Amino acid sequence: MTVKQISATELHAKIQNEEPLLLLDVREPGEFQYAHIEGSVLIPLQQIPHRLSELNPQQPIVVICHHGMRSQQAAHYLVHSGFENISNLTGGIDAWSCQCDSAVPRY
Repeated sequence: MTVKQISATELHAKIQNEEPLLLLDVREPGEFQYAHIEGSVLIPLQQIPHRLSELNPQQPIVVICHHGMRSQQAAHYLVHSGFENISNLTGGIDAWSCQCDSAVPRY
């Protein structure tokens, strides 16, 4: 299976429509504290293998990082671990701040 890419504006629409997504942020705690999408869950990239049991393999998950690179790695790992509905936020939290919510600080 491949990892789907989702744009910030597509994600924004899904959130507005109250789709049952898990927003999985794989950045470090300091980054998350500084800027995150409301309702997202923090599991830093290095902790994903040890915390898979906290995630539902059937739930749609959108993986988020700063620019989309770490989240792409995490998304591939999840797909290879049997997760079925995984998307990577293209451009990460930076794209979210620029395109959807300017109240989210850029760094």
